[in-house]
Amino acid sequence: MSERNTVLRSLHDLGLVAWCGGSLMGAVGLNGAAEDEGTSETLTVRISSAGWDRWAPVNAVAIAAHLIGGTGLLTANAARVQQQQGVAASTVAKTAMTGAALAATAYARILGKKIGKACSADAEERAEAGQHPLPLDKAKRQLAAVQWAVPALTAGIVVLNALHGEQQRPLQQKTGMLQKMTGMDLHS
Repeated sequence: MSERNTVLRSLHDLGLVAWCGGSLMGAVGLNGAAEDEGTSETLTVRISSAGWDRWAPVNAVAIAAHLIGGTGLLTANAARVQQQQGVAASTVAKTAMTGAALAATAYARILGKKIGKACSADAEERAEAGQHPLPLDKAKRQLAAVQWAVPALTAGIVVLNALHGEQQRPLQQKTGMLQKMTGMDLHS
């Protein structure tokens, strides 16, 4: 278990911090600046949409790096996940939270694109946005909520990642494996 996974950990962690930090900066900094500088609701949306459009490719690379690193680490630690008490549960929780963060990110992007098109200077884009079944006001309310779900969920993944780090300490591994084999709680 002394094998090094530096590249995988780096992909996992750097991807996660970019995903979390970028979403938080966008919700606070970009959207806040757009509100301050936009002289109308339409201009505010255009400024915010332009920033999010520039961030989207970087965010996609960050998410891909995180997922590649996470998959590699899970593969490298498969035996520990099976044999050490508590690791499978925290892995399932982390996987579920990652899925929720992915879903929230995708939905935020869909909502943002709809709102951006509805406020576009291009008449064709405005018409396309009007054909979407979700009304614009509802899309704005949902985006206001979901934009905060992404940094909250990714921050939760950071916390679970810290738990995984603690579970890798040698004493934690020995204790967890003994608990798994004996079915006894050795911490009481």
